[in-house]
Amino acid sequence: MARKSPLDDPEQAAFAWARFRRIMRFMLLLTVGVVAVSLALLYKFGSAEVSIHYYIAAALGIGFTMLMASALMGLVFLSSGTGHDEAIEDPLADD
Repeated sequence: MARKSPLDDPEQAAFAWARFRRIMRFMLLLTVGVVAVSLALLYKFGSAEVSIHYYIAAALGIGFTMLMASALMGLVFLSSGTGHDEAIEDPLADD
């Protein structure tokens, strides 16, 4: 039978999710800054005949990639930091 996860406790879960939201807020601000700097560099060193769609695609690609990576890494930190990873039953532990 699987052990109880520390995230089953409402206080620990609230603390962990608050930390996750704090990490995501910081990463959102960092992402906005990186997108702004990258668009400025693309505009400064780019070709004059580039369409606005190029800048939109670049901004969305950089933004979504950074936010997805930070969300996945934040979930890894949440899982590992709360002890949720140790609550699983490993059927291969005896091998």
